[in-house]
Amino acid sequence: MTHLRKMMLEELQRRNYAETTIRSYIRIVKGFSRRFQRPPDRLGPEHIREYQSELFTKRKFAASTVTVYLAALRFFYTKTLKRVWSTTETPYPKRVSALPAVLSQEEVAQLIDAALTPFHRTLLMTLYATGVRRAELTRLKVTDIDSRRMVIHVQGGKGRKDRDVMLSPKLLDEFRKHWRRLGRKPSVWLFPGNRHHSSDQPISTKVVWHACRNATKRAGIKKQSTPTHHSSLLRNTSPGTGYGSTQHPDAVRPQRS
Repeated sequence: MTHLRKMMLEELQRRNYAETTIRSYIRIVKGFSRRFQRPPDRLGPEHIREYQSELFTKRKFAASTVTVYLAALRFFYTKTLKRVWSTTETPYPKRVSALPAVLSQEEVAQLIDAALTPFHRTLLMTLYATGVRRAELTRLKVTDIDSRRMVIHVQGGKGRKDRDVMLSPKLLDEFRKHWRRLGRKPSVWLFPGNRHHSSDQPISTKVVWHACRNATKRAGIKKQSTPTHHSSLLRNTSPGTGYGSTQHPDAVRPQRS
């Protein structure tokens, strides 16, 4: 790890940024430096403007994505290097507000049925039945499933807040099928990573993204909706749940009658 990267990491951690944000910001600054083949502390506003333009014209990024890139660079220059950042020289792009595509109940059913694997099916069912975000889904633990109170405890969600979401009987049954399918029973993560789902680390958000994208193509759904839109739309329509949680490690394990 370079000295500059270590400095930035310490500044991010000191401000209690989420792990996903830390990884994203460091990756963005690293890519910016690689683009110009120079250490980032030797680059200035003219390089940032050129890079911002390329994100739009060459890489075809959305305005919201470019805003994240600028936020990462701004953090690096203002917090790590203690330099002045001029929003006049490097303005944030104007965001276009558009309603996301909404899938009907029939399309949701088609999407889930078109899942490439049973593992993907469980991921999609969890997204649609709970409204959790992709990052929240990947970091669900076995002990987050509370089958007695029929809730799922989401830890460290957006804003680093915990919350409970409703657990339907159908999703609980799917979780138990998922548990039986796993060759190596996980001790921590509900959705363990690697090809055989036997890792001690959870899956990445890319796995969830690909599960959604592949199922959308297989189902023949033409709407340009993303996994993030899927879950956020459901969050807005799902019934509320109470606070607090009692976690039970055996919640998703097959129960004896």
